[in-house]
Amino acid sequence: MARVISVVNQKGGVGKTTTSVNLSAYLAHLGKSVLLVDLDPQGNASSGLGIDFKSLTNGLYEVITGPYNLADIIHPTAHDNLHLAPANQNLAAANIELVSHDDREFKLHNNIKDVRSRYDYIIIDSPPSLGILTINGLVAADEVLIPVQCEYYALEGLSQLLNTINLVKENLKPELKVLGALMTMYDDKHKLTQEIFDELYRYFPNRIFRTVIPRNIRLAEAPSFGRSILHYDRKSTGAKAYEKLAKEIILLENYSN
Repeated sequence: MARVISVVNQKGGVGKTTTSVNLSAYLAHLGKSVLLVDLDPQGNASSGLGIDFKSLTNGLYEVITGPYNLADIIHPTAHDNLHLAPANQNLAAANIELVSHDDREFKLHNNIKDVRSRYDYIIIDSPPSLGILTINGLVAADEVLIPVQCEYYALEGLSQLLNTINLVKENLKPELKVLGALMTMYDDKHKLTQEIFDELYRYFPNRIFRTVIPRNIRLAEAPSFGRSILHYDRKSTGAKAYEKLAKEIILLENYSN
């Protein structure tokens, strides 16, 4: 059964989608069967893998609110072993439409259940908010990966996010775990980075990834070409960091088993 990891942070611009896309690409590159679920109405994970989500007739919206199953909308990608369940433009409306549903928090969970046996990993790219779509991503997941940007306001809202995760554990998904915090846009020249690390350790003792993602222009360029960093510039420092992260996550799984 797949290991389901939701990549979550309600702050925008922290490297959440960059992490979802490139972690998925490198897990697939390392021989794992991977499904990336684009739960963000902005569709950046979809476009980052070369899928024109604006032209899609059916996407995750139709799965969460309507007659389609997750298997119906899954697309292959340019990566062997990596499939995509894309967002589409209607997905933003799901935040409103799901309000009246009794099982609104379990829509994604119930659909992932049907395809879980096909994959080693399912990575969920959540929206930059704590709305019903993000809750769906948390309920569907086994573990939460939290990207944290190495900037002054990086920890702003982190308490709120952790409180939301705890509420999901208490009321909806008791077995949900925090996999760890991932430092992104890292620059070892700045003293501030070490201060953020020290503060972050208070929130996540022993749950900070050894891998750090550097500030890297090639990572920023790759999505505009519809490519992961693996296909755009595999020799860049950003590519090497995401390969290291994928290996660390696989190692963590082997260690826990």
